[in-house]
Amino acid sequence: MYDVSSLKSVGSDVYISSNVEIRRPQLVSIGSHVAIDTGFYISTAAEIGDYIHIAPYVHVIGSAKGLLKMGHFTNISLGGKIICGSDSFLGDGLISAPGLPEEFRDTLKIEPVVFENFANTGANVTILPGITLAEGSVIGANSLVTKDTEPWTIYIGSPAKPVKARRRDKMIEYAKRLGYNVG
Repeated sequence: MYDVSSLKSVGSDVYISSNVEIRRPQLVSIGSHVAIDTGFYISTAAEIGDYIHIAPYVHVIGSAKGLLKMGHFTNISLGGKIICGSDSFLGDGLISAPGLPEEFRDTLKIEPVVFENFANTGANVTILPGITLAEGSVIGANSLVTKDTEPWTIYIGSPAKPVKARRRDKMIEYAKRLGYNVG
């Protein structure tokens, strides 16, 4: 199991596989009832809430200035890719390679990726910088999220588009019974 002593904070009932790489553990806070599976890699800061599952081989990139924020009852499924920071690739400079002087680098887009409470993703979803997955929204497998989502809506495709409303009543009820002030 992963040694959680270097994390900024960690709650109770947390399982982190020994085969993860948390590049900047001092910037990562983890709530309670969290499972982080094998192959997870993160190079950004993170605020991870309660009752969260991060499935195998999820990657979160974007430097120390990037941020992944996950509300309660959220998940990232197998193979998810969360991009909290990236070069713009518009030709304003060279790529942001290690050791390259700042004056020669491309313009960076570093913005948080936010999962509001109950937001979830299917397998192999990619989320671009600055995206907020609204409360209860779900992203279908193999989708690319390029825009913020609407609450309690299911999205699929590349780019992801809304296809159906998602029920919320049972999830809100159960969360409230667990003591969470949601909805």
